[in-house]
Amino acid sequence: MKRLTARETEVMNLVASGLNNHEISEKLCISNHTTKAHVSNIYKKLGINNRVLAAKQSLENALNKED
Repeated sequence: MKRLTARETEVMNLVASGLNNHEISEKLCISNHTTKAHVSNIYKKLGINNRVLAAKQSLENALNKED
């Protein structure tokens, strides 16, 4: 598994919190196209293909950091 950039981690956390691409774009002041690119890169790096798995991965990472 490849490492996510700081921005990809930020986007993944917003995905995990339930925001859609448009909402993420507005929150981060980036274009919708850029948000889609980040989400696509996250999926590729993590070997996943949907938002539910991204949220699960984000939660697992957060729990592992607490240990």
